[in-house]
Formats: sequence, structure tokens, C-alpha cells
Amino acid sequence: MSKDARRLSILDKFISQSDQVLRTLNRHAHQPSRPSPAAGAKDDALSESEQRHAAGLMRVNHSGEVCAQALYQGQGLTAKLPDVREEMEQAAQEEVDHLAWCEERLEQLNSQPSLLNPVWYGLSFSIGAFAGVLGDKWSLGFVAATENQVCKHLSGHLQSLPAQDTKSRAIVEQMLVDEASHEEKALAAGGINFPKPIKLFMTATSKLMTKTAYHI
Repeated sequence: MSKDARRLSILDKFISQSDQVLRTLNRHAHQPSRPSPAAGAKDDALSESEQRHAAGLMRVNHSGEVCAQALYQGQGLTAKLPDVREEMEQAAQEEVDHLAWCEERLEQLNSQPSLLNPVWYGLSFSIGAFAGVLGDKWSLGFVAATENQVCKHLSGHLQSLPAQDTKSRAIVEQMLVDEASHEEKALAAGGINFPKPIKLFMTATSKLMTKTAYHI
């Protein structure tokens, strides 16, 4: 991390975080570093019900990426070790790719992101910041546990998406690769493996978000 980054004042950090919030929640404000995996996939026709179902799943994925951005931004604000903070920022950039890919696919499916994204963002940011305060082992452990939940959802979506929706499937497949990598890196960096009760609580919470985002 540069000396300039270490010298950021509280006001600088507030302005930076405010900018990130606006970019995360505003459509068309995301600049992916990688092209969408869907770019080279066939655009096969979907029935009305298939398109609606695919849009619901991609809306869930988009909301998940909003949560991921908030989580990483919250942790990046409170993480104590510079190398951990940089790890959060690198992972967050990959989540920006996912966010942009899902948003583009939603538009192609004539749909839009969840109206509750600001709520998900606020909750996830608070949890991320609190995890960072507890210490880097807990912070990284929370990343690993969260990414594990995301991987389970993505795997389920690959089973549920219409077989001919190759564009959505290509996006989800690459997201699954990235999220699994984030989980491995978080554990390798010293993240703790959360006990089963905490994981069960996280599973219940994520199900509430996914069921709601699918429809709203």
C-alpha cells in the first residue's frame, strides 16, 4: 500500500466510501476489468416463463454481488493489516466484474436489479465493518463462509437455469470459479473456519435474501 493511501484522513475515507456506495447501487456505473463470459455465447430464444425465471435467478446473483461489494468495502475500512486490506480490494474488483455482468444480463432479459439492494448493501456493509473490527482472522473467516454460501447458490442456479440460456450459464460458471477462489484465498490468508451454528445462521439469512430478491 502506498504512503498516500496510509495518509487518508477520515474525511477522505468518508468521501471514498460514499463514492463506492453510489457506484455500487447505481446502474451503468460499473466498469468491469474483464469482458463478460456471455459475450461469445449463443443468444437462444427463451419462452416467457423461462426468461422470467432466468431473470429472477440473475437478479438474485446481482443482489449477491451488491452484498459482496458492501462486505468487502466494510471490511476494507476496518481491517487492520495492509495486506488483508489489499486482498479485500482485489476481491472486490472481481466482484465488480460480476456486478456488471449480471446487470447487463438482466437488461438483456428485459428485467432490472432488486429494489431492495440498498437494504442488502447497508446490512452487508455493517456486518463487514464489524467483522473487520473483530480482527483479520474473523474478517477473513467471514469472507470464506460467505463465499461458500455463494458457491452453493451458484451451483444450484446452474441446475435451475434453462439449458438453452447459455449466456446466463456462462456468467454463473465464471462467477463460481471466482467465488471459490476467494474462499480459498481467505482461508489461506488466516481466516478461521466458522463453527456450524454460525454457518447455519448465515444459510438462513442468505435464503431470506435470495427468495426476496428473486421476486422484488
